[in-house]
Amino acid sequence: MGNLDWRRLGFIALIILVLIGVVVMVGGGEVPPSVIVMSMVATTIAVATPLTLGALSGIYCERAGVVNIGIEGMMLASAFFGWFAAICFNTILGMSAMPSLIIGVVAAILTGGLLGLLHAVLSVTYKVDQIIGGTVINILAIGITGFLNRQLFFEKGSIFGGQVPHAPGVLPRLHTPLLAGSPIASIFEQQPIAISAVVLVLITHFVLFYTRWGLRTRAVGEHPRAADTVGINVARMRYANVIIGGFMAGLGGAYFTLESVPSFEPLMTNGRGFIALAAVIFGNWAPFGAWASALVFGAAQALQINLQFFREQIPAQWAFLQQAYIVGLVPYLLTMVILTGIIGKTTPPAADGVPYEK
Repeated sequence: MGNLDWRRLGFIALIILVLIGVVVMVGGGEVPPSVIVMSMVATTIAVATPLTLGALSGIYCERAGVVNIGIEGMMLASAFFGWFAAICFNTILGMSAMPSLIIGVVAAILTGGLLGLLHAVLSVTYKVDQIIGGTVINILAIGITGFLNRQLFFEKGSIFGGQVPHAPGVLPRLHTPLLAGSPIASIFEQQPIAISAVVLVLITHFVLFYTRWGLRTRAVGEHPRAADTVGINVARMRYANVIIGGFMAGLGGAYFTLESVPSFEPLMTNGRGFIALAAVIFGNWAPFGAWASALVFGAAQALQINLQFFREQIPAQWAFLQQAYIVGLVPYLLTMVILTGIIGKTTPPAADGVPYEK
């Protein structure tokens, strides 16, 4: 599990089990508990997708010594431009839905990569304070997406005549014939970006801890001067990793408009980028740890989604669970609890956030 200790892993498992148990207790009389558990696990994996990809973005950046609080903005901008690209190819150029969606995903990834490049230029070349650089990206993304969304789709003189065109839909769920009819089929029958997130966790773990690239990345994040002394180009490694982190955030952004819902809303990322940063910290800057942490936040969201089906079965003493805004607070409350450090201290890379001067 990388640097994820057993105490933290136990806390993660406990929280997920408690959240699943709440739904089972509420809906167990209406639906078999096994079905509820499978539904909760499948939903948890799905809704944790942008958190997982955002956390991987943070890991690539911070393992190389660059703090990235601009993940939120990267995901928001990628969600908009990926959706916009899919609509353009589908509506204006007449391309069918699936190729349009794939192009949209590529556009989202490239958008994230470009913003990653911007963050690298600010942080590595011009040595701007990395917190300020990330904040600039967040503000830029909010401003650009809000402005373009309004001008392109709600102004009568726009290319779409003041109407939001019909979107090409969302990426389809992939079915596994070998598991057809199995109780666990719903867990594995996920959409492409959700599956990609899990695969990328495995790839990132291997790259960081079992390849020369990963060794060099960790070296420039821990002891950049020592890395420079043995011939590692610190600036190049930081640039590359921040851009890769941008690609990850871009794919996470694509989830919102191309896999979750076929539409864009201003600020629709809703703080997921910041929660992803909390997952990075709680996961101790390790891919498996960050993914496990993302699953905790995903389970909190899955609680809200699954409780909607059992609103009438919620007992009077648990009436507060009928209030969507109360249940919706759970992921953010967990974020605050985790960042207090009461579950154990974490140790960031030694040179994280420190510009390198030759």
